[in-house]
Amino acid sequence: MMVNFVLIAVCIITGMVFKATKSIHPDAHKGINTWILCLALPAVSFKYLPKIKWTTEMLFPIVATLLVSVFCFFFMMFYSKSKGYSRRSRSTLELTSGYSNTSFIGFPLISAFYGESLLSIAIICDQTMFFALSTLGIIAAVKGGSRSRKVSAKFILKRLITFPPLIGCVAALILSQFIDFTLAEPFFDKLAATISPLALFSVGLQLKFNGWKKLIPQMSVSMLYKLILAPAIVLGLAMLFNIKGDVAKITVFEAAMPTVVTSSIIAEQFRLNTKLTNLIIGFSIIVGFLTSAVWYHVIELLF
Repeated sequence: MMVNFVLIAVCIITGMVFKATKSIHPDAHKGINTWILCLALPAVSFKYLPKIKWTTEMLFPIVATLLVSVFCFFFMMFYSKSKGYSRRSRSTLELTSGYSNTSFIGFPLISAFYGESLLSIAIICDQTMFFALSTLGIIAAVKGGSRSRKVSAKFILKRLITFPPLIGCVAALILSQFIDFTLAEPFFDKLAATISPLALFSVGLQLKFNGWKKLIPQMSVSMLYKLILAPAIVLGLAMLFNIKGDVAKITVFEAAMPTVVTSSIIAEQFRLNTKLTNLIIGFSIIVGFLTSAVWYHVIELLF
């Protein structure tokens, strides 16, 4: 486990070094992300989803992931009102606090702490997270950044049905009922194996830390919710509904992941505070490595 953890750090640091030395194109991460989104993540769906044994407990990752986003909405609403923040700032905080990095960071950490066999549960968390980000997240971004502050159902639906990982997820679930993908598993294995190193390298290329001191209050409250309160909420739900075993462990652990990198793209698209967004992403990844280790021990102690 320690070896995998070191490899995670090496991949991110390597990306940061390449960025600092300017020996790689500034937009290189976009090509890497395209590979991950269009090929690697769909391959993970075809590798693991057909093998999932669906039970009523498997609904827990879906419900818990959605509730984290919903609770974040109310938490940031009250916090922003108490501080007198603008709707733009509130939307930025909602976007950076309610959605976990369930794939780019979550998958490698789950592989390191729990093993790749439990990625099937993580995929459910990841697809649910993206669904919430593409609906609740987009609505919040539109209200905070656009002039009209209106969003059409057609726009949201288009984002959903054209997202490659979601297409891969649905295709894997449907086609596996009619086609045996056993012969293709080595191919899926090779594609899926590229996620961890490439995703973490991409994250390293995108990290930005300039001008962080003035934004410490917003960054702190965002990371408080994302890294502490969100997994605590999921942990409480698991105990309340008596959800145990691997489903509970992975769902809580995924909720403890840092801010999803995609929030930076959405923040830029809808004219939110991209500087704050990027800072939260960067610092939450660093702090998240420490808090995720703590949550791992808490989860193992309770489950």
